[in-house]
Amino acid sequence: MTTDTGTDVFEEHRPVLLGVAYRMLGRVADAEDVVQEAWLRWSGADRGDVREPRAYLVRVTTRLAIDRLRQVKARNEAYIGPWLPEPYATDFGDAVPDTAEKAVLADSVSLAVLVVLESLSPLERAVFVLREAFGYPYAEIASMLDRGEAAVRQLAGRARRHVEERRPRYEVDPGRRRELTERFLAAAGEGDLEGLMELLAPDVRLVGDSGGKSRAPLRVLETADKVGRFVIGAAGKGVPDPSFRFMELNGGPALVVLSEGRPDSVFQLDVFDGRIQSVYIIRNPDKLLSLPVT
Repeated sequence: MTTDTGTDVFEEHRPVLLGVAYRMLGRVADAEDVVQEAWLRWSGADRGDVREPRAYLVRVTTRLAIDRLRQVKARNEAYIGPWLPEPYATDFGDAVPDTAEKAVLADSVSLAVLVVLESLSPLERAVFVLREAFGYPYAEIASMLDRGEAAVRQLAGRARRHVEERRPRYEVDPGRRRELTERFLAAAGEGDLEGLMELLAPDVRLVGDSGGKSRAPLRVLETADKVGRFVIGAAGKGVPDPSFRFMELNGGPALVVLSEGRPDSVFQLDVFDGRIQSVYIIRNPDKLLSLPVT
């Protein structure tokens, strides 16, 4: 295998590797670092015996991500306020032609699911991502992780139950979510508390991630009254020279608020039965650096 061919093979599989690493870590920068390290391993390896490059690269990436996850878990213990994943631009387009497969990929990268995955052990998370998001057989996952197949099945079952028990209810219909996001934005901008309350479920939750580097609630807000009043108050303060852009982030529509042309915050809503169930606000400036807004 020549160097050029080796590079071409790696680049062909890079999107999958980045998808695995991001679902494992919830951070774009960390995922890119892991993929870069996987490239260094690949470029320096004797590839003559590699029959299935994709399986080999996913194995290397997964193991590197497990090691990185163990490191960042300690870092998160000192995080100020609620933690949310770094926004991840997703547009599967024609690369994933099957609608059902798109829905699975979108769900596995959603903010709600990634937050739940944070509570899994690194091995449970790896098994869940490889099995539920990418559909790898248990035997292949066992080989990737150097575990017995029975042990991998147990890990998968435990992880799946954990996620299903804690996964918030939400609809994946992007059109419905965007419509409610636009109405949410309009009501907040007009200071229309009554109109906003009509959109919110009674037990709605607002999760704000600032990392202590910008203004956002340092605890999760619950109930429509608390969330509505906070949103109206925050919208009234505004940001300098605001502009707004809709993007597909983490498998669904999201509102990016820009201040003087730079990302200030990301809003994303979970919707169920026609009402807003969760409001996610990401304002940690470190998590907005990779947004493709230019």
